[in-house]
Amino acid sequence: MKLYENIKLRRKELNLSQGELAKLTGYTDRTSISKIESGKVDLPQSKIRIFAEALHTTEGELMGTTEPPLPSDAISYAPTQRIPILGRISAGLPLYAEEQIEGYTYTDLNHGGEYFALRVHGDSMDALGIKEGYLVIVRRQDYVDNGTICVVLIGDNEATMKRFYQDGDTVTLMPQSTNPKHMPQIYNLKHTPIHIIGKVVKVEFTLD
Repeated sequence: MKLYENIKLRRKELNLSQGELAKLTGYTDRTSISKIESGKVDLPQSKIRIFAEALHTTEGELMGTTEPPLPSDAISYAPTQRIPILGRISAGLPLYAEEQIEGYTYTDLNHGGEYFALRVHGDSMDALGIKEGYLVIVRRQDYVDNGTICVVLIGDNEATMKRFYQDGDTVTLMPQSTNPKHMPQIYNLKHTPIHIIGKVVKVEFTLD
């Protein structure tokens, strides 16, 4: 059971949903991952290797194989990558168009994904501590589970960050604000296209 517990633990460490891990490992839906994490499915060594690669770890670590301890003077290293800071995301422009990039920052979220930072405008998510001027780190993807905080493009408007829910053709974008003026936004996909740009995975701010 150690293998399956480690898969679940590592997935949560990377902030991946079961659906996202399913896509990375070649399964059709989250149900397969749920069965694997509960130990109901035996994984061949070839599949363990695929899971290790998707979860950016080793087969030995997933299987609970002990590793030699690091020297006492070893320094941990977290690789970083430079990502663009987008002031706004506008329809009709490429995601990384020059008009939208206001600078660059660095992240250690090097988990095989494509990331960008977005400068927060407004107070529609301040109840979660996501305030005006903060940076949110976004992993670019076009699918999220219900209840996920993500960045979406509404029709031909600029992108917005909200908690996402979908039921059939109905999409609800839910603010998390202390300001009562922000109300749930409900759209019918038959009339208004909604494009998921990415999942918010981290919030950063700088003290003045």
